[in-house]
Amino acid sequence: MNSSTIQYQICLCLKCNLRYPVAEENRFAALCPRCKSPVQVTSTYQASTNTLLEDKDKFRPHPHIEGFLDNIRSAWNVGSMLRTADGIGIRRMHLCGITPTPENPKVTKTALGSEFYVPWEYYPNGLEAAVQLKKRGYRLWALEGVQRAVPLNDLQNIGDRTPVVLIVGNENFGIDPEILEQCDNLLYIPMSGDKQSYNVAVAFGIASFLLSLQ
Repeated sequence: MNSSTIQYQICLCLKCNLRYPVAEENRFAALCPRCKSPVQVTSTYQASTNTLLEDKDKFRPHPHIEGFLDNIRSAWNVGSMLRTADGIGIRRMHLCGITPTPENPKVTKTALGSEFYVPWEYYPNGLEAAVQLKKRGYRLWALEGVQRAVPLNDLQNIGDRTPVVLIVGNENFGIDPEILEQCDNLLYIPMSGDKQSYNVAVAFGIASFLLSLQ
């Protein structure tokens, strides 16, 4: 089993009492990032990059799921969804419109290397991409809180093994209405809060994991 470790230190600010971890020889080890006062290194540790999954059977999703990001504005959200896709076992990510691709350094900052393991394609026109995917036999399922959407938790079984493409849309405007017209199913995540919406990367993670269990 391959393994690697990261050497890091716990620092304590002598003025504001901030306690925080830093990699060895990191510049933040010298001065507090909060008040710029001197800090004291209290201890040194090794953080292993191994996870329990390396010693056990990895999680395998039951259905074939792919992701579709329609005009996602935030590169950080895209990176987060790529990392989720890698963890859940999503087969491919379709990046459309203004959605940043993994060449963007802000995407790689939150993807943390997952962009090398998740196949992805870019399309300037998301509607054309949706139409083509449907012609190829994919089921398009949109995560969008519109009137005719059904609760995600009401799904008992996603049916046959026809691939499902989970679509999420722009943080401000949602999914392109003409893409919604192409969709076979519209879903929403029930909430108890007043805001009535999750961050798109969080919503993608919730929905894709629940679908993977079907």
